[in-house]
Amino acid sequence: MSTAGDYETGRRIERAVAVTDANGNAVFNWPVGVFTAPPVVTVGVQGPAAFRSHTITANTAASTTVNVLAAAAVTLLGIGVLAVGAPAAGVTVHAQAVAA
Repeated sequence: MSTAGDYETGRRIERAVAVTDANGNAVFNWPVGVFTAPPVVTVGVQGPAAFRSHTITANTAASTTVNVLAAAAVTLLGIGVLAVGAPAAGVTVHAQAVAA
């Protein structure tokens, strides 16, 4: 049986949930000393049916900020289009951070 190949030790993983404020921001504060560099963060949003987009606007070893926008669907001459995005308050954001 071959033992060739790469072996990687487990990386630290943190998971958290936050709700966006009036500006559409959700801030995740990671426990002190968990990450020595900005982690790799994946995001999921949860809320009522709507078109939403999210962006990680800040990411350090101490915290990550996610901004969520929502756009209303508008029908113009029978064609569905999206309106300009506005901050989405009260949206639940799930984040998973993995040590880089």
